[in-house]
Amino acid sequence: MRASIIIPTLNAEEHLPELLYRLHNQKTKPCEILVVDSESSDDTTKLAIRYGARVISIKRTEFDHGGTRNFAVKQAVGDMVVFITQDALPRNDQFLEELLLPLNDINVAAVSGRQIARKDASALERFTREFNYPEVYSRKSIEDLKELGIKTFFFTNVCSAIRKETFLQMGGFQEPIIMNEDMILAAKCVLQGYSVVYNPNACVIHSHDYSLLKQFHRNFDIGVSLRMNDWLLQYATAEKEGARLVTRQLGLLWKKGYKKSIPRCFAEATVKYSGYRLGLAYRKLPIWLIRRFSMHKNFWSTQHQQSVTVTVGESTNSRIAR
Repeated sequence: MRASIIIPTLNAEEHLPELLYRLHNQKTKPCEILVVDSESSDDTTKLAIRYGARVISIKRTEFDHGGTRNFAVKQAVGDMVVFITQDALPRNDQFLEELLLPLNDINVAAVSGRQIARKDASALERFTREFNYPEVYSRKSIEDLKELGIKTFFFTNVCSAIRKETFLQMGGFQEPIIMNEDMILAAKCVLQGYSVVYNPNACVIHSHDYSLLKQFHRNFDIGVSLRMNDWLLQYATAEKEGARLVTRQLGLLWKKGYKKSIPRCFAEATVKYSGYRLGLAYRKLPIWLIRRFSMHKNFWSTQHQQSVTVTVGESTNSRIAR
């Protein structure tokens, strides 16, 4: 397997050097690392080139979760495509091997990995990652839809891999798209008869302690993405799953001595649910209010027109020293 790794970036200098170091030092080597940068104002592109990545530059206003990744896949030379975000760090040197391993089965279309929270993450964020990304391996297919609903399509581009041929066969990611391009692609794969795998042995360190306002914005956009793809709503179980998460969080907060975080738990649940429901109803809202509520404000501007420049760095096959 020849794997091309794709990393969309924006002002990523805080985590990018460590991410690239860990990727270069995997037991299974990538054939290339592509950094797709959206006009960073820091040293992201310089660091990427220094650490052997190929840099593709786009305008910040042209970034699209689906379209930008689709463009990068077309530039990729590997027969496997790996997506990882700029702030996700492989936990060990077997990450890439474990992420690619299930793709040896031709019936598996795509694989995503586990996320564990950073050491400085809040208790609520740690419990959320543990709930959403358990240590149990799973393989889901169309037969699971009746029991699991939309959870059958669980898939995340924080760390994922897909066979390039299958990716192109499925038409790539939806574009333009506000978010959830990963889950929607997984849904298309499952409905076409493929399986989607979650392999917890492919693990990254990744978490966000969002403010309540950002939680609202993010969940508004989740609601928007589902309304724009309302064929998915027949499988939706998001509200039941949200209730299960809150119940789990409250139990752990009480049991592990984080009682002071319980009001925050209720507040987060409220803003997430409110944002999600408003997102589902976005068509009834004026555009100025939609922009105010949305995390991805550029999405609501004119259609993206991508123009790119490509910079070639050092070979990605060499080990990078600290």
